[in-house]
Amino acid sequence: MKNNNVLFLLHLPPPVHGVSMVGELIKNSKEINNTFEARYINLLVSRSIDETGKTKVLKLWRFVVSWFKLLLELTKNKPNLCYFALSISSIAFYKDVSFVFLLKLFKVKTVFHIHSKGIKKNETKKVNYLLYKYVFKKSKVILLSSYLYDDINTFVTKSNVFICANGIPDVENIKEIINNKQNNTNAIVEILFLSNLMKSKGVYVLLEACKIIQNKKTSFHCTFVGGEGDITIKSFLQRVDELNLENHVKYLGKKYNQDKISIFSKTDIFAFPTYNETFGLVNLEAMQYSIPIVSTFEGGIPDVIEDGITGFLVPQKNVEAFAEKLELLIKHSELRIKMGVAGRKKYENEFTLQTFETKLKEILQHLLLN
Repeated sequence: MKNNNVLFLLHLPPPVHGVSMVGELIKNSKEINNTFEARYINLLVSRSIDETGKTKVLKLWRFVVSWFKLLLELTKNKPNLCYFALSISSIAFYKDVSFVFLLKLFKVKTVFHIHSKGIKKNETKKVNYLLYKYVFKKSKVILLSSYLYDDINTFVTKSNVFICANGIPDVENIKEIINNKQNNTNAIVEILFLSNLMKSKGVYVLLEACKIIQNKKTSFHCTFVGGEGDITIKSFLQRVDELNLENHVKYLGKKYNQDKISIFSKTDIFAFPTYNETFGLVNLEAMQYSIPIVSTFEGGIPDVIEDGITGFLVPQKNVEAFAEKLELLIKHSELRIKMGVAGRKKYENEFTLQTFETKLKEILQHLLLN
């Protein structure tokens, strides 16, 4: 294809989170790089979770460097299309507006890939409303789910929106791992939470649910994996102690690669009681391992988890409902297996890395030709 010069403005790890994981998958995609003359600029100024949301001189310097990198790209080799993983709130949004200014100044066709939500909430402020209107004027947008359209409908018509669900690479020898897990069932049901320790991910909701299950004399173990967020390890362990859950809950910190695979391979139920989520890549990871999921009606999650088929969805922050669904899965092994199998099949049909790459490629090709 002629005129296939695409500039990608995206987030690359560290830190490791949903947006940066997707950014790295795009940057390393053979399909993307073989199809387009692709170049990449990393927009992420934080290099760890601890830096997120904090103002530091080094972060300011990284922003300035990225801004001038973009200016140089636009001056030397103006792209036919710019893919922009846009931040839509807080200081990160205002930073990104400065990049949008350059793109509009050089009249570059741009598609914004939105990995978060909050526009509807933030547009009530006059300055945000005006900036959103400026950013999205004559632009195309990629959303992770049709459930997220209401968040941007003030500024973007449906005709300018593309839906592209995230996808992740499969795990090596996954079939063998699943077979071993099903043939070697745990004596006590293992529940897993995997995300950073953040209130909005439902950490305390899950602990409260565990307490309810414990009070019913139901046997289980619940493992928390992830780094510190707005909840410190000390605060987490203190809450575990207050609820007398020491014999049921353990915290393992961050885990990667083979350690992470080992944890998933021993998990019976995945718990993700988030109440601020756009898509939830961790749910896809659980589905890979044929693990049933209990999560929430939040963001694009209903596109990922079929309530009553691959797991259960409950209202956000509803501790009792969350505990009820966990207990149901704890007590019924045949239901866990059935839902896990359905989840694995849904992953294979809709959320593989190949499916994501092909869909994204098709969207970019369409935009280059129109």
